[in-house]
Amino acid sequence: MSREQTFLMKPKVDFCFKELMEDGEVRKGFISALLDVKPEDIRSTELLPTHLRKEHEEDKQGILDVRAFVRSQAKGKEGTFEEENQEEVSQMDLEIQLASFPLWPERSIFYLAKMYAGGIQKGQSYEVLPKCIHVGILDFLLFEEDEEYYSRFHLWEDTRRRMYSDKLELHILELPKLAGREYPPTELLKWASFFRAEKKEEFEMAAEGSSYIERAYERLTEISADDLKRLEYEAREKAIRDHMYLMNYNLKKGLEAGREEGRKEGRKEGRKEGLEEGLERGSKALIKMCREYSCTREEACSRLMQEFSISSEEAEKYLEKYWIAQP
Repeated sequence: MSREQTFLMKPKVDFCFKELMEDGEVRKGFISALLDVKPEDIRSTELLPTHLRKEHEEDKQGILDVRAFVRSQAKGKEGTFEEENQEEVSQMDLEIQLASFPLWPERSIFYLAKMYAGGIQKGQSYEVLPKCIHVGILDFLLFEEDEEYYSRFHLWEDTRRRMYSDKLELHILELPKLAGREYPPTELLKWASFFRAEKKEEFEMAAEGSSYIERAYERLTEISADDLKRLEYEAREKAIRDHMYLMNYNLKKGLEAGREEGRKEGRKEGRKEGLEEGLERGSKALIKMCREYSCTREEACSRLMQEFSISSEEAEKYLEKYWIAQP
């Protein structure tokens, strides 16, 4: 397939991401970068059904983007030697998310817990439970106060930093942090750059020196040239745009409601205290809405100044009060 074609899908659109992960070599390369092991230490990866098992009819359904069963060479523990034939078995959930999702931590824990609980059947020993890993590739900021684009979480004891169990693990890649920042070169950074890329030159730069990302780029050109897959991709892209439009529309309506609440409170009281109380309540509502839709603190400050005609100092006062702790 010629790489001179003008249309290339964006890997961060979930349809494209799933198509890429159908390829065993692409999947192996990305998973080895995530687990920080050599690709040759990944013995096998097998795609699993993406619908998680429900115990009861009323349980919430869990549907994953990509779910894989991974067998890899077990890492040697400190002071011990692992046998050559010893392997580690993991179940992985790979999720990619374009639209801002304020409750992403809660969502990821829900999926991780369902995946873990689904790994055992009635009468089986707990020993059969495999390690479960949830991976979130996000096109929005989750930890905007941190510089790092990649985070990896385990269950730790708070003071002694002793690991409780290595059976549950969460990985987060925040793609927007790659813009304007320099990070130490790693294979995982190359993959993050590939998922974030949109132009031919960006894909080629990410693939340079990596046979697995080169394969991902080849697969990307193949599916981008497939007319049927292109129609499916464009339908999915439209659905995402519609969702983001509705989200922004609801945010705007919420901001207007917060502003109107402040005005009504001021008119009702008819006094300086009433106006201040109205501004307080309106600002609180606006900040709450901004938090729900994962606006940055700077965006919230700008909206406060614009909506209520207040100074940056006054806006910061309300942000200090309501940005973190919402009732």
